[in-house]
Amino acid sequence: MVPEKLIIIRANINDAAILTELSVTTFRDTFGPPVNNGEDVDRYIADEMSIEKLRAELNDRGNLFFLAYYGGLLIGYVKMRATMIPPELERCCPIEIERLYVLKEFQNRKAGAALMNFCLDYATSHSYDMVWLGVWEHNYKALKFYKNFGFEWFGSHPFVLGDDVQTDVLMKRSLTPRASLLR
Repeated sequence: MVPEKLIIIRANINDAAILTELSVTTFRDTFGPPVNNGEDVDRYIADEMSIEKLRAELNDRGNLFFLAYYGGLLIGYVKMRATMIPPELERCCPIEIERLYVLKEFQNRKAGAALMNFCLDYATSHSYDMVWLGVWEHNYKALKFYKNFGFEWFGSHPFVLGDDVQTDVLMKRSLTPRASLLR
């Protein structure tokens, strides 16, 4: 895939249905069985990825959703927000990458890297000095991806998936003007 052919646009309320469909697909592909119990995944999706929930998130001015299209096909998305600040980052001006997902058939084709570079550029151009995120401690592929972008561990917090209380590793990356890797 050629990253230059990837188009990233800001989502709005009219994108709720396609965003819901993509969210469910990418979440199941990443965290569904055999990685996690199917009932836990189903419960999480029902609670957190309904079209009503995504409409509310899209209407919340504290959330930013961006959609990635390749050849007219929606292949990924990212959600960013600056409303949640971990105590460890209170002296910074951070923004969180809350979700970054790409369809499995487009992974390892630089779509995720293009979305990450977009996030880093967005954060830098909007005067944030830190980007942070949480990632499941057993999502080794994502952990490696974030480390390759210069993210480092700074803490952890619980993440509830159905009845399963898991641990998310918190990672951060300081920003300098126009700082991005893996271009």
